[in-house]
Amino acid sequence: MMGLGFGEVLLILLILLFFFGAKKIPIMAKGLGTGIRNFKGELKKPESTNDDETTEDSIETEESY
Repeated sequence: MMGLGFGEVLLILLILLFFFGAKKIPIMAKGLGTGIRNFKGELKKPESTNDDETTEDSIETEESY
């Protein structure tokens, strides 16, 4: 596979710095980190709310027969 070397990474960082400016990059990085943290937190939560609703629906359906 093609990997990124030091030169390519440096070029990408310079282009980002040019387009967004030095003040916007930390704000964007903070937002990205918060989003990733929230996503990982949601993956770790149990899905009890969805399971409870489906369990109640299946019980009601079985009782109606």
